[in-house]
Amino acid sequence: MSNLLGKIDKENLPRHLAIIMDGNGRWAMLKGLIRTVGHENGSKAVRIAVETCAKLGIENLTLYAFSTENWNRPKSEVELLMKLLISSLKSELKSLVDNDIRLITIGNIEKLPKTAKKQLLDVIEMTKNNQRMTLTIALSYGSREEIVNAVKAISDEVKNNVISVESIDESTINQHLYTHNLPDVDLLIRTSGEHRISNFLLWQIAYAELYFTPVLWPDFKEDDLYSAIISYQKRERRFGKTSEQIK
Repeated sequence: MSNLLGKIDKENLPRHLAIIMDGNGRWAMLKGLIRTVGHENGSKAVRIAVETCAKLGIENLTLYAFSTENWNRPKSEVELLMKLLISSLKSELKSLVDNDIRLITIGNIEKLPKTAKKQLLDVIEMTKNNQRMTLTIALSYGSREEIVNAVKAISDEVKNNVISVESIDESTINQHLYTHNLPDVDLLIRTSGEHRISNFLLWQIAYAELYFTPVLWPDFKEDDLYSAIISYQKRERRFGKTSEQIK
């Protein structure tokens, strides 16, 4: 057992952990390999993260797998990523079922190739009653697009007299986001040393603790996740209050 695991307070886990899985391409380049090999190894890190979170007792894990901007990558790389998505969903289904993990997705999945979309929806259906943890995969996801869509939906409801302008509050926004069934993010991890959010869950991370690590995603192991959670647990989360009020 890892020495770090023993330092984690199981009573103070993030209820919702989100990860920007960055660095697959750089990992491959540093090893003199093509970028696609990095993505293949990155999928192994996904399994480690999912199983570790489930073992710890984290209720919600959201992974940033493919952004709206990623469609602009070379066609060959996008096609490989879609094939990896299909193969990963097939190979990980048993693990999701065995570990009682429910899979859901956020993003515009209508843009996905038909085969990838069907495989995704099949796994979502087959895991819908699982309760140990909710694994959310952000696919063809962009937070600005999500917020724009929410504004449009709310505007339609105002126009059709379903709600009034005066009744709009934060909960109204929350109800119209892709993540309406999830709590706000408590801890956001980004790998590869980059220090930016990259259009990911902009509304939902308003009070999240941010953790940046230089570790490239394919090298992200259990101890790296434990280190992030230990860092989170050392922080004082005030939500706008003073330290005295929290105590």
